[in-house]
This record gives sequence, C-alpha cells and structure tokens, in this order.
Amino acid sequence: MSYSENHIKVPRFNEASGFFTTKKRSKIMSKIRGKNTKPELLFRRALWKKNVRYRVDSKQLPGRPDLSIEKYKLAVFIDGEFWHGYNWNERKVKLKSNRNFWIPKIERNMQRDRQVNQKLEDLGFTVFRFWESEIKTNLKTCINDVMVYLQTGQIN
Repeated sequence: MSYSENHIKVPRFNEASGFFTTKKRSKIMSKIRGKNTKPELLFRRALWKKNVRYRVDSKQLPGRPDLSIEKYKLAVFIDGEFWHGYNWNERKVKLKSNRNFWIPKIERNMQRDRQVNQKLEDLGFTVFRFWESEIKTNLKTCINDVMVYLQTGQIN
C-alpha cells in the first residue's frame, strides 16, 4: 500500500539559514542518542525479567522498531517527546528559536511515524508506541499492555 500524504520538506541545517554549525553545536547534538536510551533500557530489562525475548533495532522491519517479536508480529517504539511531537499542538506554539526548521522537522518525523506504522500494519504487525515519559513514570502499565497482548493477541 502506498502512502498518499505528501512528504513535508525540512529546510537544511546550515549557517545561511541562521543555524550555528560550530564544533560546540556538533558536540551538543552528538550527545543525543538514537538507540539504547535510558527508557529503552528500562523497558527491555523489564520485559526480559518477564521472560520475553525480543530483537532490538531489527533492520528487516520498516522503521527499525526499538523492540520486535516476530513470533507475535509485534513492534514496539519508544519515542522521545520532543523529536516525535508529543502534545504537538500545544508545544508548537511554544517553540521560540529556529521555528522555520523545527516545526517542519518534527512534523516530518510525525509523518514518518505514521508511514512506518502503516507499513508494519500492512505486514500484519501490531505496533505499540510509548512516550519516554510513560516509560519513566508508568513502566509497569506499559509492560502490562505488552504482556496482555502477548497472552491474548488483543490490545486493551
């Protein structure tokens, strides 16, 4: 199935657009993790304790889910609030600097998330997406949601 939504164009991150491409900025951005974040590790440890075995960052699946369980056709993503647009309509108006870059950037990330969900669902996968803050504050609930799905094949 093809995805009908037009791709959001994200402006280039360069000095001509008013961005700093200094060594300091590079160092700051290098500290942002894309995988093995603390919430991901917490979630993985908790699942492992429940004797659930999984694959991490499977390259064979669209979007490289943070966790996947092929046997149950399950894909789990743990999304950062800023990068994936948590409470986006409220947060968008609060962005003060580099709005011309960040708004399309985050909206494109959200669009890509929807596309990845659709591709996985087309392959027969069930997709769970948890916010990092959910993992930090309600880890038991998140794990329970996954366990209920694994035991019943149904989402609550």
